Amino acid sequence: MKASFITLAAVFVAAFSAPALADNEYPGPAETHAGHGAASSQMTDGLVKKVDKSAGKLTLSHGPLPNGMPAMTMVFRVKDAAWLDQVKAGDKVRFMADQINGAMTVVHLERN
Repeated sequence: MKASFITLAAVFVAAFSAPALADNEYPGPAETHAGHGAASSQMTDGLVKKVDKSAGKLTLSHGPLPNGMPAMTMVFRVKDAAWLDQVKAGDKVRFMADQINGAMTVVHLERN
């Protein structure tokens, strides 16, 4: 009985001492001193839903990201605005994204 109580207490402490994430936050690579996270070397498949050249953003439907973000459709900034001229809605792409200055940003993009 004493061992069960100690185990239960340890689980309780671990559960409530972990940092909580806000609804719009995802666990990701730690940012470096320069403010840029380390890009994952793993590519993710995606489908271009929208290209917004004036805002410098892509809307991508994607599979799970290496940082733990689940599959979804979301808006990304792009590291290189020239990439927005190379894709259009409906294109299949492979990409890497990273947290840069607080925003998920496509740091590598390839058309399939």
